[in-house]
Parts: sequence; structure tokens; C-alpha cells
Amino acid sequence: MLPLGQKPGLLQPESKGDSGSSDLRQRQAEVAAEEARPRAAGEHDAAAGNRPAFRDRAPVGLTEDAGDLRLAFDGKPWGRVAGVDADRNRRRQGRNHALNQERWRPYAERGWTSKVQLEAMDIEGIDVAVVYPSRGLFALTVPDLEPRLAAAIARAYNDWLYEFCQENPERLIGAGMISPFNIDDAISEARRCVERLGFRAIFLRANIVNGHNWHDPYYNPLWSALEELDVPLGFHESNTSAGRQVGDQFGYDFMLRHTFSHPFEQMLAVGSFCGGGVLERHPKLRVAFLEGNCGWLPFLLWRLDEHWEMFGDQWAPELKNPPSQYFKRQCYASVEADEEPVKYAVDFVGNDRLVFSTDFPHVDTKYPKAVERFLQLPIGVEDKRRILWHNCAAYYGIAEI
Repeated sequence: MLPLGQKPGLLQPESKGDSGSSDLRQRQAEVAAEEARPRAAGEHDAAAGNRPAFRDRAPVGLTEDAGDLRLAFDGKPWGRVAGVDADRNRRRQGRNHALNQERWRPYAERGWTSKVQLEAMDIEGIDVAVVYPSRGLFALTVPDLEPRLAAAIARAYNDWLYEFCQENPERLIGAGMISPFNIDDAISEARRCVERLGFRAIFLRANIVNGHNWHDPYYNPLWSALEELDVPLGFHESNTSAGRQVGDQFGYDFMLRHTFSHPFEQMLAVGSFCGGGVLERHPKLRVAFLEGNCGWLPFLLWRLDEHWEMFGDQWAPELKNPPSQYFKRQCYASVEADEEPVKYAVDFVGNDRLVFSTDFPHVDTKYPKAVERFLQLPIGVEDKRRILWHNCAAYYGIAEI
């Protein structure tokens, strides 16, 4: 239990390992029989006589050191800029790398299991975690990935995540992966995640990989489906992508790539949803922009409002309200444990639009003292109470305890 009786509801761990259970296999068989859809590597399609599908095309995870998040296929990087991985030896230097190798080695040796995850939550005082990926963030960032393969990868990840959460499903809650390469596949998998696997969120990378901006009509059926399912959408970025990303201009410089890629890609997504009309068309859709900080919200929303006032009649005639009003009505952003500028975000958007993330076990987490550091931030007690539990519960549709 946290000080002040607060309970955080957002923790975003690395997704590692593999597992299986009879319950999971039964769910797979039911879905295969009903939908006759392609299965991912390591799975079997019951409707096709137990023939493995996509086994020879599946990316695999690399584990050269603790916290290795890379995927590869046929000896080549998957979902990441090739040069960034080639410069990995330089990233293996420096005090932060040494710190993380020492910090994560015991967890890596135990396979990053769900037991490890729960123990880390106990150390931080986390009661409930909604699980997002790390390595899995690179799975669907290959531009113009074949839709059937992309759908199979998403299904395989979600089946694994369901099993991961079964260690304690009251404390570990899944956020499902969906493919942006085919809307029917995305809708079908979102429905399966919610109705069959019990997940409480759907996630996407913020950067564009298929040529469609998030406010493109291409996505309207998906946003409508998420409204119908009453499940929120979470955007989670990373430091690189095989597709176009703002960090590309910095080449292999990890410091600069990491500085800009997370918040800037999230800012672009906020622009699409709040300024591009998505939330005007879909007033029941809940959207969060995660692990990209929140201190930029006042500037960005102010600038969007200013430009709507100047040019909205021509370029955004469907918007009935300033872009910032849509954010304040339907959106959330996450606060990092040491994010001092959160006070400006609270002043601008209020204390009910922010959620908490420990960022465990990424390179910039403050674990095992993330919560302790958060409680030192220069905001009020009620602000902290809402950010640590109430807002997360509202976003994910989790009943108050």
C-alpha cells in the first residue's frame, strides 16, 4: 500500500519469455475454429489440421545482455533502424548502461517472468499494473508489413500476454496489441482482447507505418469499435522504428533520439486526435499518450488552439470546440516519476487528465524508488492521489477499491 492510501494503476514492463497453459490453448482453438484466421509462429491453427503458420517468418528476440530489446529475422534487425543496432557497442558503454546491467541481471536470469513482475510491483508498492510491451513495441513497425503476418504477430503476443497475466489476473492486466495494416484485423483482435482475454486497453505505436495519419477516415471503423467495446486506446512510443520517425535526423545518437522520439511522436498523435477531428467524431473514445512525458501539454494545446482560431474555419471546419477541450474531455498523458514540469500540466489541463508510470524496466526508470520520487513532485496531495489511482481507474474502467 502506498503512502496517503494511494494506489497507482499504470506500470509498463518489458515483455519477455514464453509460456503456455491448457486454458490458453483452449481459447486459441475456439478462436481458430470460429474465425479460421492465420496463427502466429509457435501456434497451431485448429481449423487447418494443426499446421504451423508463419513459423518461418517470425521475428525472434535477442538476449545478448540484460535489457536487450531487439528483434531480428534471418540475422537482420526487425522493426528498428539497422544502423542503430550496428552501433550497439557504443550503447554498451557509459554509467547508465553499467547501472542497468547490474540492476536487471537478477531479473534477466530469472527470465523476466510474471513472478518477477509482481515482486517488482511489491517493492514499489504497486497494487495493479496494466502491462505494455518493450520489445513488442518493435514488432509491427515494419512499413507496409503483410497484413496477415502482422495480424498473426499481434495474436501471438496477446495470447502470450494473457498467459503472463494469469499469475495474478487481479493485479496484472493486459493491454492488447493490434495491427494497423488491416482495419478488419484490428477490430477483430481488439474485440477478442476485450471479450475473450479480458484486457482493459488496446495499444498502438504513435508513429505512422502504413501511410495513414490517425485522423484519416481509414481508421474511423476502428475508433467506432473501441467506443462500442468501451475500451481505451493507449499510444506508446519507442526510441526507433523501421518506419519514419522524428528521431531519424539524429542518426545513431541515442541521447538525442531518445530525447525527442518519445514526446514528439506523441505530440503528433495528439494533433491528429484533437486537431484532426477524431475526438469530435468519436466522443466516447478514451485515449492516452504514454511514456512520453506530460510537461509539453500546455505549449502544444495552446498552440493548437491558437491555430484553430486562425485557420480552423478552412482546415478544421468540423471542430466545434478548441482542440484543448477535446484533450480535457477524452485524453490522458503519463507522468514520469521525476517530471518536475508536471505542475504546469496540472495547471493547464487539470489533475484529472494525468496518469502515473514507473517505466519499469526501461533505461530511464527510477525503480526501485519511482513512487517515492513521484511523491516528492511539486504538486498537491490531491493531485498525487488522482494521478496514482483515480485517473488510471477512470481511464481503464477499473472499479474503485
